[in-house]
Amino acid sequence: MPRRYDPERRQRIIDAAIRVVGEKGIGGLSHRTVAAEADVPLGSTTYHFKTLDDLLVAALRQANEGFAEVIASRGGLEDPGADLATELAGWMGEWLAGDRTGVELEYELYLAALRRPALRPVAAEWAQDLADRLSRRTDAVTARALVALMDGICLQVLLAGGTYDEEYAREVLARVIP
Repeated sequence: MPRRYDPERRQRIIDAAIRVVGEKGIGGLSHRTVAAEADVPLGSTTYHFKTLDDLLVAALRQANEGFAEVIASRGGLEDPGADLATELAGWMGEWLAGDRTGVELEYELYLAALRRPALRPVAAEWAQDLADRLSRRTDAVTARALVALMDGICLQVLLAGGTYDEEYAREVLARVIP
């Protein structure tokens, strides 16, 4: 039987991995569960991703793009007249709005870097990319502090299962911004 050309297969595998982690957590991820979810042969997952860490890196990179899209769509960093604290609080509000499954998934992948060294560079890239974007409006040290504060606020909302308080976020972010 001739080999079937399937240029979207790698992406389908990544999407399936994200769904599996979203439903079962990282502990439920295996080449077999991803292959079944993506409806591809098991060998396809190991062809595209030799290890589960390779697959998790690709999934984390894709998940990171979601927050970057929120940032880019708002455009507030490009406007020097925009209030930075208001803009950042708005980003988090938009990101945490609605179904939190995607945000929870992103944080699960992000925090998996604690135990999976292969994920650490990708998690660090996300934080550094955000700090670099914020450095356009403030100094590098403040930008890193803002990233840490935003992470903390988001984690508290997710872990406590509460509602996001945009005014609170704006106020505490404004305290960090010179």
